[in-house]
Amino acid sequence: MGWIIFPPNFQFEFFNLFGEITLFFYISRKRFNFKLRNAANKSMDPSDKKIFSDFIQEAIPNISITESEMEEIAEQFEVLELYKNEYFLKQGKISKYFILKEGFLRSFTVDKNGNEITTSFYQSNRVLFEPASFFQNQPSTENIQAITDCRGYVSTFEKMNILFHSSRVFREFARAIIIKEFVAFKQQTSSMFNQSAEDRYTQLTLSNKELLQVAQLKHIASFLGITDTSLSRIRNQISKKV
Repeated sequence: MGWIIFPPNFQFEFFNLFGEITLFFYISRKRFNFKLRNAANKSMDPSDKKIFSDFIQEAIPNISITESEMEEIAEQFEVLELYKNEYFLKQGKISKYFILKEGFLRSFTVDKNGNEITTSFYQSNRVLFEPASFFQNQPSTENIQAITDCRGYVSTFEKMNILFHSSRVFREFARAIIIKEFVAFKQQTSSMFNQSAEDRYTQLTLSNKELLQVAQLKHIASFLGITDTSLSRIRNQISKKV
């Protein structure tokens, strides 16, 4: 396996991001005074806890985790099930933190002309939340909607703030997720400038064929930054090459 070469300013951008998030959790510790408590509704059964613990461990494979440490984290999450077209987050609401284990969601915003612009797609084994809303407790400017039935584990900023300070395992997990999601974000934004629309679509078909079966073409087109007509033309061109 070759080395991953990051842009010259990647290290600064990442550690600046992680430093800001860490500082925010530290400052907000004084603002909230919550005690650890079990979720009152939709708590995990033994099979959920096994799936949840496997996800945490896979994110930080080099960290040993005791049963009690994993239990401490799991207690702060609840099972969340969404039906197709149901919203995880609506514009104007406060974002929660969602570990997606089954299904697909998309995030989108609405431009000044009322058009929906898809900003991202999420598949199983992803963590999703709207950062500005989640960390700053402000109304979201984005929507996150299920495009299939979905299932996963959800928590709030207040509960995660407690875990961030009380659990070494959760701190390592949060760091690993921030790195993963930040790299994915940089790759997505960079592709909008250094790849053609056809290249971006081809990459999407290679990395996530199942998404193409469940997402509407108009949502894929807006995600790629092109019109529906352009996407149809690209799909026809690719089919002729096969």
